Amino acid sequence: MAVSYPRTAIIDIGSNSVRLVVYQGHPRVPAALFNEKVMAGLGRSLSATGAIDAESMALAIGALARFAAVAREMKAEVRTVATAAVRDASNGRDFIAAAAHFGLSVELLSGEQEATAAGMGVLSAIPDADGIVGDLGGGSLELVRVVANTVTDRISFPLGVLRIAALRAQRSGAFDRQVSRMIRDARWTGRGRGLPLYMVGGSWRALARLDMSLTHYPLPIIHGYALAPQTVARLGRSIAHLPRQRLRAVPGMSSARAAALGDATALLGIVMRELGSSAGVASTFGLREGLLYAALDPATRALDPLIVGAREEGRLLGRFPEHGDLLDGWIAPLFADEPAAYARIRHAACLLADVGWHANPEFRDERGFEIALHGNWVGIDAAERAMLAQALHSSLGGVTTPHPLLAALASPGQLDAAIRWGLAIRLGQRFSAGLAGPLHRTALSMTAKDVTLALKAADRQLYAETVERRHAALALLLKRRPVVSSIG
Repeated sequence: MAVSYPRTAIIDIGSNSVRLVVYQGHPRVPAALFNEKVMAGLGRSLSATGAIDAESMALAIGALARFAAVAREMKAEVRTVATAAVRDASNGRDFIAAAAHFGLSVELLSGEQEATAAGMGVLSAIPDADGIVGDLGGGSLELVRVVANTVTDRISFPLGVLRIAALRAQRSGAFDRQVSRMIRDARWTGRGRGLPLYMVGGSWRALARLDMSLTHYPLPIIHGYALAPQTVARLGRSIAHLPRQRLRAVPGMSSARAAALGDATALLGIVMRELGSSAGVASTFGLREGLLYAALDPATRALDPLIVGAREEGRLLGRFPEHGDLLDGWIAPLFADEPAAYARIRHAACLLADVGWHANPEFRDERGFEIALHGNWVGIDAAERAMLAQALHSSLGGVTTPHPLLAALASPGQLDAAIRWGLAIRLGQRFSAGLAGPLHRTALSMTAKDVTLALKAADRQLYAETVERRHAALALLLKRRPVVSSIG
């Protein structure tokens, strides 16, 4: 049955950029239909004049005019928010009045509200997050304690990336001492000891991009990428010696981000040291996603974002929407002894099992592999992405060896588990023809010696030669015999 979700738009007026994102899809993890930003630099002149300069004001107002028009064309409900630059500027109210001419009602977020939204955004993507969220914008840095799917303490500092250059231009060591004093005076020193710092904001994501490029990391996914403290220190030293052309050559690196990268890295190193952070973990979800997440009812918030996202993708690209959930239950008895954390990845693989159906038959396994590995998933790490991709690769292509691209992301044991899932999925899809009835009426089980498919007499005709071969292949991989038994 077709599902129609309304469109929601957020216009985020930051100190560095003005951005429109239009979302549509399941409320737990809505997909971004449209995403555009203008680097207006509203906070650029605040340190010197206390006001938004005329050029930045004009650029941002022009962006708002376009964004309001795009949102109307998309019939999206619009929420417009502004953060540090508009909040702190002497002419911020003039900017808000200008936005009203385009039908935009601007919510001026306080530092605490901004911090809360950033924390909620991280929790929406990483429900088990336990650490400190650091949201670096153009005009401010927010620190937020998140634990047990809850935002607790939060604070805002005037340390946005547009302000750091002037602070660092002071005498040697002054910036380090000033940031350390701010954190100490706020009683945040050591508050993140042994815990990750979840990095939100384009400047810190750009740092993750740079490290990926320098280390030739095989998975170009920013979300969840981790930087150890020593890595941040190494990058800080390297950036000073890298030509600007090299920085701009990093995929996804804008010239504006490249110019501010040294300042953002210097701040990150100090903050991680003062908090006692074990690592920096990049989050692509932040303030905008946090605003959406905060508006959900508790039951929707509690949904697993990976499973919701995979189910939606399977619904859009597969043939039979209910098939993935049924398939997961059908093969689960074979994997009862696996770690509990594997169950949700296997479930996601079942939900995505049909996404290659519309591809050319020769490339269905490649389509499934690509969607699984590079999909816009959250609530999943790199090793789990690799397992998901391997399961799809094996289910759609019958492959019983690990994909060569995945060895750097997951252990041999993890990939072997995914191959087993893939062949079990492959059997279930062929036997059932993707339909619900055959899965409801039959059962798959395993003993120390056998992999048994239990059938009713009326379903025996479904067990033809192609199904028998897939049953045998799965049993061989599991070092057991394929057995067919009767129900009733």
